[in-house]
Order: sequence, then structure tokens, then C-alpha cells
Amino acid sequence: MDKDPQGLLDSSLMASGPASRSEDEESLAGQKRSSSQALGAIPKRRSSSRFIKRKKFDDELVESSLAKSSTRAKGATGVEPGRCSGSEPSSSEKKKVSKALNTPVPPSPAPAPGLTKRMKKSKQPLQVTKDLGRWKPADDLLLINAVLQTNDLTSVHLGVKFSCRFTLREVQERWYALLYDPVISKLACQAMRQLHPEAIAAIQSKALFSKAEEQLLSKVGSASQPSLETFQDLLHRHPDAFYLSRTAKALQSHWQLMKQYYLLEDQTVQPLPKGDQVLNFSDAEDLIDDSKLKDMRDEVLEHELTVADRRQKREIRQLEQELHKWQVLVDSITGMSSPDFDNQTLAVLRGRMVRYLMRSREITLGRATKDNQIDVDLSLEGPAWKISRKQGVIKLKNNGDFFIANEGRRPIYIDGRPVLCGSKWRLSNNSVVEIASLRFVFLINQDLITLIRAEAAKITPQ
Repeated sequence: MDKDPQGLLDSSLMASGPASRSEDEESLAGQKRSSSQALGAIPKRRSSSRFIKRKKFDDELVESSLAKSSTRAKGATGVEPGRCSGSEPSSSEKKKVSKALNTPVPPSPAPAPGLTKRMKKSKQPLQVTKDLGRWKPADDLLLINAVLQTNDLTSVHLGVKFSCRFTLREVQERWYALLYDPVISKLACQAMRQLHPEAIAAIQSKALFSKAEEQLLSKVGSASQPSLETFQDLLHRHPDAFYLSRTAKALQSHWQLMKQYYLLEDQTVQPLPKGDQVLNFSDAEDLIDDSKLKDMRDEVLEHELTVADRRQKREIRQLEQELHKWQVLVDSITGMSSPDFDNQTLAVLRGRMVRYLMRSREITLGRATKDNQIDVDLSLEGPAWKISRKQGVIKLKNNGDFFIANEGRRPIYIDGRPVLCGSKWRLSNNSVVEIASLRFVFLINQDLITLIRAEAAKITPQ
């Protein structure tokens, strides 16, 4: 009749299980009622069940975070222990938890010392990249190629043209940083990998020549005239000695440069003279044979110079021909004009702008053109498009009288009297001559005319 003690224990637990669970639920309900009675003075906050809600401002975020922290502290004494008993949270509590996770938490003003150390360590590479701004990726690639070619930082500093001017110390420090500083070398390699292939090819074409390359180029004779095929054959015969980006054109240009500076094997540099026999520039210029200098003639330039010289000579000849014909003196702008008469002026035809001097016994009036040259150009006085190219002629007779003959189509007015084409009229002192609305005053040099009349009276028999 004995029963297993383990079986008795299990049956008692199964019998008491529902009763104990109901007691726990009653105790939880009582705790909830007491907490709700204690918090009855606080109004219940309404919250929307929608997923999209209005954004909160900064002050609202701070207030909501403070309120939630206070409710959490209160719930730690009253509500939270009931949750640890194994009961599942309700749907309203799940909503509150998800809402608390979605709301952003304001940053704390003073971070922990461990975080500050971590932040300083993360900022160090950024500071390094900021300091490396002067050295471009192209400069790093130029530096690496040049050092691999020459193995001499001094030669690199003198022979390589970087994007900006670097001192020898800066070049040395950069090379040592690329070798031994892991951060700088990593950043430089990443930047060089991002270069365009054309930029890389251009940088490689500027690589310095090594001693082995110059030694092979110096074997080409200076007296010979090597072509591109010669240097192409040199590249094929020595592929290991030359840099991978070398071309026949680059080798030819470098060979010409070496020949210019007497660096080939069959060339010798003349030593400087010793003592006082130092050759100066003028002595060296005297030693140059002008016949050996090549005279590069430019036929187009010579033709242009010849045409310009011919044009200038024609203009000079035309001016020389007009000097003895034109007898015009233009009044200066200030109004200070020279005297009207001199020992050679017979008469003056004075206008508003210019004065025409008559120094020969016969002068022609009209409008000058390229094909027609006359003594007195009336277009200098004003608009003369209505005047004929040869309008009239003024003559001095042996007895000292002046006459004007009209040879143009328009009439000439002398003191208001018209002189038609083919007619002539005697001019006296202060006569007004009007030709196509241009007015002039004819003035006679009385002293010179008196002498001319006296000479004429002596010559004519009484």
C-alpha cells in the first residue's frame, strides 16, 4: 500500500497549482489597484495609436524623456516586480515600450573618458590627411619613379618638376614618410590608385634617365645622324635597361640633349684657358665664321617688306611733287597766324579756315583727287563736292594785274558778279571770290607788285 513519494509530490503540486496561480493574480490586481489609487491625482495622458505622428521640438523631447525616467523609477518599486513573476506584458505596455525606443534620447553633456580617448584616436588619421594636402598623388608617383631610376634624392630634387616648389628637406621627409609611416603610405597608395591612366602615362613619360640608360645612349656617335629606327632598335636590344614607358622619340630627344652638352663617348669638353688668356664674349664672336651660319630666309616676310617699302616710297614721291604745288598755310588753332605776305608771296586767297598763298604767276583752283592734283585744293576750306576738279585759274599779267578764268561748270562770283564758264575777270585787292558757297578774300602784296611793275616798265621801251 506504500506510494512513491515522488508521485505524491507531483500530484500535490498539480493540485495546488491553479489555486496558487489565482492567488498571484489576485495579489497583482490588488497592487495595480493600490498604485492606480496612489496615482489618481495625475491625469491620464492621451496618446495616438497612429504610426505617423507629429515631430517633437527640442524642449518637448527633454520633457518627455524626463517624464519617462520618473515613471520608470516609480514603476521599479511598484509595477515592475509584478512583471518579473512571469506574466506577459499587455498590448498597451508593448506600445509604450516601442514608443520609448523610437523617441530620440538627448546626448549627454559630458562623455566618459574612455569615449574621449576613442574619439581622439579616430580623429588622428583625419588630421594626418589634412597635413598631406601639399603633396598631390601625382607628386608622390613622380617621386617614386624618380627615386627608383636614380637612387639619389638630390638628383630628384634638381631634376623633377613637381606641382609646387619643394625643398630638398621636404623631398627627403616625404620619401621617408612613404617608406616608414604606415598611415601616410596607405593614404598615398590609395590616392595613386585613383589616378587616371592617362595621367599615370604622362607622369611615367617624365621619369628621369638612369645612369645605365645614359650610358647606352652615349654609345651612339655624335657624327652620325640617328633616326627613330636606330633608337627603336636600341629599345628592342636592351628592354631591361630602359624604363617601361620609354619611346624612340623620347630617346632621340634625350640623345640630342646629351650631344648639346658634350656628354657622348666620342665627345671631349675643351678645358678652360689658364692664366690671363680668358676668352671674353667679343673675342668669341670674332672667331665665329659668318659663312658657316645658316641664313634662314623667309620669302613671305621678304615679299611683305618689299611691298611696304614700295608703298612708302610712292607716298614720299607724291608728297614731294605736291610741295611745290600746294601753297596753303593752315591757321593754327590758337589764331596766332604768321604774316600774310613775305618776299615770295604775290597774293593770298584767304578763307574762313585756311589761307592759300600764291607764289607763282599762275595757279589752278579746284578739288583734288587721287588722279588730279592741283595747286589750290578748295576742299580744305569746307564742303567742295559741287566744285569741279579744275574750277579756275588765277594769272598775273606783266603789268601787275590779276585775272581769274572760270573753267568749271558752275559760275564764280567776284564781288557779287557771276563769271561764267570760259570767261575771265580782273581781281583787285580785297575782292570777294565765291565758289559754290565758299567765300574767299583776295589780297594782293602791293609792295611786291609795285616792284614787278617797275621792272616791267624798265624792260618795255618808252
